[in-house]
Amino acid sequence: MPLYGYHCGTCDKDVELLIRSSDTPVCPACGGLDLARLVSRPAPEPKSGSLIKSARAQAAREGHFSNYAPSERPR
Repeated sequence: MPLYGYHCGTCDKDVELLIRSSDTPVCPACGGLDLARLVSRPAPEPKSGSLIKSARAQAAREGHFSNYAPSERPR
């Protein structure tokens, strides 16, 4: 089940609910049904060199070289 963010128009609170898209969400704070789904922001690209380096090392251990230049791939 996906995690959705909602804004309750009754009690003016923002909540995150783990709910199927076919189900009707209910506000856990007030029990109201006046919920509007919020737009989620995507996660930003990691800028830390150490994070990128560790992710590339893990990918290399697992045999995934698609993010490597041809000169960096093992022969």
